[in-house]
Amino acid sequence: MTLALVRHGRTAWNHERRMQGRTDLPLDDEGRVQALGAGRLLARAQWRRIVSSPMERAHETAQIIGQLAGLEVARDDALIERDYGVAEGLSVSEAHERWPEGDYPSSEPLGVLAERAGAALRALAEETGTIVVAHGTFLRIGIEELTGTTCPRIINGQVVLIERRADEGYTARIVS
Repeated sequence: MTLALVRHGRTAWNHERRMQGRTDLPLDDEGRVQALGAGRLLARAQWRRIVSSPMERAHETAQIIGQLAGLEVARDDALIERDYGVAEGLSVSEAHERWPEGDYPSSEPLGVLAERAGAALRALAEETGTIVVAHGTFLRIGIEELTGTTCPRIINGQVVLIERRADEGYTARIVS
């Protein structure tokens, strides 16, 4: 079983290092270049389907990849990013300074996100050959749930392959 996970391309808020969460922003020009790079890499293999978060930045990234891979994009509401509550729009440094544990007021608790992301990725992993385009925190926490290991920050446009072999569990490998 192989699952390709892609973090959406860059947006203006990613460039400004702002907490984006569920604020729905489009890709910037660099984000489109990143999506093309991920698409070119993934188009070297055969994939059965591509699904994306319903948010514009992820869906636009998936459309670019889908064009190169010859796939129609389906949206999956389960792939939506964490709601950062009152931290949305703040600089990452300010949010971390104010709430160093990541317990942002009115946000989706990390434990809830972990359950949601893990369940969504496990369900998508049932069919090999799936490309998933979603968000940094969602993917990182989901990978940690699947593999039981710490996942580093995933940069915009980065591709991570998830593999599962028989009784060995899931492994993650960054490929771009």
